[in-house]
Amino acid sequence: MLTSDAAGTITIGGDLPVNRLGFGAMRLRGGPTSQDRATSAAVARRAVELGVSFIDTADSYDLGDNEALLAEALHPYPDGLVIATKAGQCHPGDDWIPLGRPEYLRQQAELSLRRLRVERIDLFQLHRIDPTVPLADQIGALRRLQDEGKVRHVGLSEVTVAQITEAEKITPIVSVQNRYNLTDRGSEAVLDHCEREGIAFIPWLPVARARTGAAGPADPIGTVAGRLGATRTQVALAWLLHRSPVMLPIPGTSSRAHLEENMAAASLRLTPDDVADLDALGPSAP
Repeated sequence: MLTSDAAGTITIGGDLPVNRLGFGAMRLRGGPTSQDRATSAAVARRAVELGVSFIDTADSYDLGDNEALLAEALHPYPDGLVIATKAGQCHPGDDWIPLGRPEYLRQQAELSLRRLRVERIDLFQLHRIDPTVPLADQIGALRRLQDEGKVRHVGLSEVTVAQITEAEKITPIVSVQNRYNLTDRGSEAVLDHCEREGIAFIPWLPVARARTGAAGPADPIGTVAGRLGATRTQVALAWLLHRSPVMLPIPGTSSRAHLEENMAAASLRLTPDDVADLDALGPSAP
């Protein structure tokens, strides 16, 4: 289902080759002025220029405007660019609420198709499992979209191994998007399952907020960053890429400078001692 190589690429679902360091578009904002929108569009275009071939968005980001912004910035899409989106969670105000009724998932898929200006969504992910709706009904809705040619592949987000296994009885699952980073490894069992089954693992929040900032010698992250002449964020991303061949981090930013800093992490080479020191920053967080 998924293959990887030493060049830093993976092939999702057997037919979607992408570079292993993607881009999370959530922080891009259209904003109240054309200048804000132009700045965000420029960041999206710069990501593609830097080699990003996998961009993650969702129907709930800016009430769908995040998808529209990507289309404005990048359509017609260059060959090989995969824009993955999600549905199944609404965001009224400050709350994130799972919403997995089949009719809602279908509606949101149709809206995403329109906003992204595509006839088929390459990767459509269930943003959250709605505990009030049988999982079979939620995955069944996505399978019907596949059967109609509107969705190419299906992924999940914030799930357990048991939920992945249950979903795969209905349709192949090619990606899982769980929270995971250098200091938060609560999804270790899910990552191990993804490795065994050839499923792309897309860590959201790939850099723990408490661990970002200037490089310094205070801890293993700072020590490695100082030796490499890198930032702590770059070290955290490099560790993720080293951690597993199915790892597909999607660091997000609205800043061109931070985008370029993040993408440079792909060129860092960690020594075995570096990796051992960084590994020791566990254990898994709850």
